[in-house]
Amino acid sequence: MPDRRQIITLTTDFGEADYYVPAVKGVIRTLCPPAEIIDITHLIPPHDIYTAAFTLLCCYRDFPKQTIHMVVVDPGVGSRRRPILVAAGDYIFIGPDNGVFSYIYDQEVNSHVTHLTSEHYFRQPVSDTFHGRDVFAPVAAAVAKGVEGRMLGDEIDDPVRFNIPRPAAVSPRQIRAAVIHVDRFGNIITNITRAELAGVMSAGPVKVRIGKHETSRLLTHFAEAGQNELFFYFGSAGFLEVAVAKQPAAKLIEARRGMEVIIEF
Repeated sequence: MPDRRQIITLTTDFGEADYYVPAVKGVIRTLCPPAEIIDITHLIPPHDIYTAAFTLLCCYRDFPKQTIHMVVVDPGVGSRRRPILVAAGDYIFIGPDNGVFSYIYDQEVNSHVTHLTSEHYFRQPVSDTFHGRDVFAPVAAAVAKGVEGRMLGDEIDDPVRFNIPRPAAVSPRQIRAAVIHVDRFGNIITNITRAELAGVMSAGPVKVRIGKHETSRLLTHFAEAGQNELFFYFGSAGFLEVAVAKQPAAKLIEARRGMEVIIEF
């Protein structure tokens, strides 16, 4: 298959001050000049696979079908953790087998995972500490040029997945949820969606409690909130979120990822 203008996105914890990102881009463009490289972010907190996984979940479908999503948040680089390629739905994902694609496995009914072992496609010599440049970038370029997953290694059925917390009913009037992300504004994102609360909310008022703090104020946008008012809303990714207008709610109420959230109705 001839080279074509293929989109390759990059999500990493490399930051913007060092040579890591340009080195990765240089390898991709050298091996596949027509590739269009789009940065999702390079500001994932160091080693934070959970933030990387959530970020990918919220935007991977916003890209055209057949986009290649390369994710390099890889605290286990150089160890026995496997480099993998995931074909899921209409997209390709390339990165370490450390759970960073857990939400993808959850969202896409059919996914095929390949352990990348065909070193012919790697940049040589392969650094022990920079697989983003030497393994994942050249594999992304090869896939963009039409190389199929079966040429890159063997399919596996045991990719690493982290436990995705699920909302659970703990009584007829109470649901236990959890904080799964805090964004850069300090907004608190939970794991419960508008669809999961649709029936509950049609029956009457809802109260959201995190730690010692609670709110029953459901708003549609930030400008509706009063000064210092804690409120909840449904964010653009579809999850129930808790916020304080123009202030970091997570800092104010000492919320963090994994914290219990109680929805009462």
